[in-house]
Amino acid sequence: MRLLCSIILSIVVICGCAKKSAYIPTMTKTVTNDSVKTYLALGDSYTVGEAVPQAESFPYQLQAQFNKSGLHVDTPKIIATTGWTTDELINAIGQSGLVGKKYDIVTLLIGVNDQYRGMSQDNYRIKFKHVLDTAIQFAGGNRKHVFVLSIPDYGVTPFAQGQDAVIGPQIDQFNSANKSISDTEGVNYLDITGISRQAASDPSLIASDGLHPSEKMYGLWVGELALLVEANLSQR
Repeated sequence: MRLLCSIILSIVVICGCAKKSAYIPTMTKTVTNDSVKTYLALGDSYTVGEAVPQAESFPYQLQAQFNKSGLHVDTPKIIATTGWTTDELINAIGQSGLVGKKYDIVTLLIGVNDQYRGMSQDNYRIKFKHVLDTAIQFAGGNRKHVFVLSIPDYGVTPFAQGQDAVIGPQIDQFNSANKSISDTEGVNYLDITGISRQAASDPSLIASDGLHPSEKMYGLWVGELALLVEANLSQR
């Protein structure tokens, strides 16, 4: 995150990212489909997979899980950079050259940097609605193919230095906004904030930088996200 640019950069440089075999949860049934599905992932460092190898990020774990199960998903196209706020994601989409393209799966996870930088929730509501509308356009107008993930709670990580009582409620408020908008727009919504809070008692869910999710935590997200995508991908 650009929340990492001035404060966490030294942590990211110092800490190594140990490679390990990808954590791939098992889906409840095998999916068979000969067509290759396209996938666009929109977000920030949580989508990039800061501090873990690319293959361990949640978009790549999701692709691997589906390919293993028989639903062929192309390499994820990712518009996300560590530190982006919702405003910066919107600007990047406009400059991506992808406007007008269509994707079978679109995920959106954005907002932690808005909270971290002290930006207003009113601004976030407006900009989140904007970027969600764009995500729906990328899905060809099919709202069932858009999947919003809630903002993780980094307040339980070592980076937060015990400020969870302040950070957690603020994250909840931003998530209340993005969930309300997602529900109104009729897209899928996955609450992964609860999973992120398990890191308070399970250090293995945190990457080596002391802030971002580990491969294991991303795998827990994917375990739920894959089922949600599977249930909605055939809907038109």
